[in-house]
Amino acid sequence: MTILITGATGRVGRQVAGQLVQRGADVRALVRDPSKADLPPVVDIVQGDMLDIAALRKAFVGVRTLFLLNAVAGDEFTQAFTALNVARESGVRRVVYLSVMHAERFANVPHFAVKLAVERLIEHAGFSATMLRPAYFMDNEHMVRDVILQHGVYPMPIGGRGVAMVDTGDIAEVAALELIRRHDGPEDLPNDAFNLVGPDTLTGAGLAAIWSDITGRAIAYGGDDPTAFEASLANFLPRWMAYEMRLMAERYVSDGMIPEAEDVERLTRILGRPLRAYRQFATALARAAA
Repeated sequence: MTILITGATGRVGRQVAGQLVQRGADVRALVRDPSKADLPPVVDIVQGDMLDIAALRKAFVGVRTLFLLNAVAGDEFTQAFTALNVARESGVRRVVYLSVMHAERFANVPHFAVKLAVERLIEHAGFSATMLRPAYFMDNEHMVRDVILQHGVYPMPIGGRGVAMVDTGDIAEVAALELIRRHDGPEDLPNDAFNLVGPDTLTGAGLAAIWSDITGRAIAYGGDDPTAFEASLANFLPRWMAYEMRLMAERYVSDGMIPEAEDVERLTRILGRPLRAYRQFATALARAAA
């Protein structure tokens, strides 16, 4: 039986596929453009997307377990619900869903609200599922690297409460391990949900200080007002998405994204190693730009 991955060509999905292949799993990926997939050769590729019913039905043949990942998009809700309904129609019961941390709290942020609704469908539809709820991705810092290094400003409005940024490699490895645990079980396992976080809860000023240490020069924190951040994102993202990122940043400032007491310990136990720290990630990012 096969594990099906949606979103398999993105930052997380591609790593999940690689982690599963390393562990000997039978993997299939639903991708829009197979010529750009860049996945391990053993991955079975089905061309299509989560609104292509025929492709979905083909992709679910012989599948036991689904890794459901769909990116922020205007039709994210419809994509996820369609995929889950076709999964149920195809007899697939085991699901690992990449949701988001604090989906229930940040209800005014559209993609948080969507992910909460998808979690509810998974629960009410009777799937045997794990909801993985990551904090803000360290990888998102690629978008602001040049601002940091060329202009000496850390521009993301993180605020003073703190955000437990998480590495996508850690997300992918935890997801692969959880997929295998559910997939290989002789029977459906009880539903579960947990946060995916990094080892440190970081403030805006703290992030600027880390970058100052790494670069050897003063990096200022751009402040909590998200206006400039939204305007900058609108240069390369659709305006609705830039606004949505602004709404998310406002909640980071007002609420933070602070892990539960047991989150880091649980993830460290699952991985059998320490979580990747932001300083490690930022050091590698700065070196890559040198």
